[in-house]
Amino acid sequence: MKRLTYIACCLMAMAFATGCKEDELADLNKGDTPLALTLSEQTLILNETNRDKTILSMNWTSGSNYGTNAAITYELQIAQAGTGFTDPLTYFPGKTVYNYTFTTKALNNAIRGHFNTQAGTGITLEARVIATVAADNVDPQVSPVVSFSVTTYEPVSETLFLYGTATSAGWDNSQAIAMTPAEVPGTFTWQGQLSSGGFKFLTVAGQDFPSYVKGNSQNSIVLRTSASQTDNPWTISDPGIYKIEVNLLALSVLITKMEGPAYSQIFMVGSAAPNGWDISNATELVQNPDNLYEFTYTGVMNPGEFKFPVNRNSDWQQDMYMKLDETHMYLHHGGDPDDSKWEIAKKGYYTITLNLQDLTISINRLKLYMVGSATPIGWDISNSIEMEEDATDGCIFKYSGPMVAGEFKFPVNRNSDWGQDMYMRLDDTHMYLHHGGDPDDNKWTLTEDGNYAITANVEALTINIQKL
Repeated sequence: MKRLTYIACCLMAMAFATGCKEDELADLNKGDTPLALTLSEQTLILNETNRDKTILSMNWTSGSNYGTNAAITYELQIAQAGTGFTDPLTYFPGKTVYNYTFTTKALNNAIRGHFNTQAGTGITLEARVIATVAADNVDPQVSPVVSFSVTTYEPVSETLFLYGTATSAGWDNSQAIAMTPAEVPGTFTWQGQLSSGGFKFLTVAGQDFPSYVKGNSQNSIVLRTSASQTDNPWTISDPGIYKIEVNLLALSVLITKMEGPAYSQIFMVGSAAPNGWDISNATELVQNPDNLYEFTYTGVMNPGEFKFPVNRNSDWQQDMYMKLDETHMYLHHGGDPDDSKWEIAKKGYYTITLNLQDLTISINRLKLYMVGSATPIGWDISNSIEMEEDATDGCIFKYSGPMVAGEFKFPVNRNSDWGQDMYMRLDDTHMYLHHGGDPDDNKWTLTEDGNYAITANVEALTINIQKL
């Protein structure tokens, strides 16, 4: 009756030329289209190499709302064949949605997780769509059942870690080094310094199993799931920089010794450097033991110029790293006339890092923050107070304002992991640099509320606290 009433209303409206355009009618009335489900594939053998690709598309017709103008919602069900849909996988695509797709990974996880299938074993499934009309006295429509089969796989780990005496982590599995996932599923890479010693791979940092150990050759790997299985690590006898490429699907590993940096020592000279132009006393940068291409200087720089010779020879004929632009450098060959230098405009406490592999340089002046129960922001380090840098001396930082009875200290950034370097209390007028991760935690204490002027000097390692 509702359907007949709707048609009659539309005919009357058309007679008066007032409504029910053809496209509006199509939007309101789904007609008598039977609800039907079709699949893009009927037999699926899943393979992890295609885990991110769409493997199955399920499409259905709109079904009918029987002239009620009411919306239709859809429910997609997938069940093991012969179970009568007593325990289906259920999806709710929403209104005006007539398609549901699965990637290989999503379908594999769904089938294995819900139906507890074993890898490499096929399962026959049935699918149907239920359409529910948002109107009274209209029964749900159920599409004819469509059958299909799926063969699943055992997925490999999506994370991989490196540890062992050949690495900086040692055999402490909680310090295992994360490898970088590559675009191809199941593949990982890492490049860095390896020392003499052994190494193997973990799938979860902090857990001994599952792990991957050396197989019957240098390039084969074996999954190890318990302590009763053979534990055979790889061995490094020639320290250096290595590139490691792992393929968990092929159970293979490629270990390649890379060329090291051209120089094992880098120095800094110039009017901005701590020892000026005295090349025989040029400041030596610190080489990163985990990346031999990386050299760093951390300390005071003065206004002026600087560059990087590779030794302290006073004849000035050595190779040097010189300025290409603010973030890149080039290798000047000793005796050539070029002399391109970086400049420091303001005195400050800087961290300068050179990478001889990609010829990059980063130059960062220290910022200082204040945090603690004595400060207006308390211990909310992500909103810690940025100290005001002195106009001419970037090693001096000041704060003037309200404080309350409590404690405070000076982190060098607002990282909420609290693992950063901080300036901490040595005594009431001196401070020291706490290195992130160390257990010491010495703070200054205020006993009275009020306005304070606080000045910290990271060069002299002094602090002045005055109650105004």
